Amino acid sequence: MTKLAHFQQYKLRYEIAILLCFFFIHSTLLATSVIMEGQRDGNQLSFQLWEPFVWEYASAISTLLLFPLMVMLLKTLPFNWLSIKLYIFYYFIASLIFSLFHVGIMVAIKELVYFVMSVEYEFGDLWFELFYEYRKDVWSFIFFIIFIKAYAFIISRLQGEANPVAQGEDENINKSFDRLLVKKLGKEFIIKIEDVEWLESAGNYVNLHIKGRIYPMRATISHLSEQIADKGFCRIHRSHAINLDCIESITPLSSGDSEVKLINGKVLNLSRRYKDNFKAQLI
Repeated sequence: MTKLAHFQQYKLRYEIAILLCFFFIHSTLLATSVIMEGQRDGNQLSFQLWEPFVWEYASAISTLLLFPLMVMLLKTLPFNWLSIKLYIFYYFIASLIFSLFHVGIMVAIKELVYFVMSVEYEFGDLWFELFYEYRKDVWSFIFFIIFIKAYAFIISRLQGEANPVAQGEDENINKSFDRLLVKKLGKEFIIKIEDVEWLESAGNYVNLHIKGRIYPMRATISHLSEQIADKGFCRIHRSHAINLDCIESITPLSSGDSEVKLINGKVLNLSRRYKDNFKAQLI
């Protein structure tokens, strides 16, 4: 398995690990910087050594908890340059909500830690502190949007995106196709539908799994599985469809579901909801 294929298979785990490492290192550097600044010229610290770590880690944890919501925002409300003023307003409101939740979670964590340490925590003047935090949060909000969009762009170029070689004039027509055109790193190449092992729903995309590689295609799994049903594909779960020629074995489960093992070793769940249709297509 290539490094790219391994990354695609465990993409979410890699993303979580990278974010955790980034925020841990960043917060640790900020906390130690506060301590070093406080000790300059032999000055005595006005706080305990553990406090800067609580301040920075609380902020980092709060941001990490909100990060998925920012990704969801960009998926459900992608920026539209044709209505730039309206979308700037939308994102301004989103930044306010982001800051309020960030401060709320951060303060709750600090309050809890200070309570455990038997030390009193004071947030300060509410409106002044909210404005103070928003000044920082709005730039973090903008940075994260740029980072998420840049990351998505780079990933799309690395893994490519698949499209049917030929489509009808009306995109709503369930037109079957035999091949896909994949654009990747400035190149184009053709893959056969019969080489696709299984399909995986991923929001507005369907991930096509082919010999350890993953190619996203802008479609819904319902629409796509119907389009290529005559090519031997069958829906087995709300999130999965498989190439019947790639099945190695089927194992019934006590719950009424079944496990479908593919030739490549991948095991997928066959939901009871799709079992009758699955059996009908096997005949």
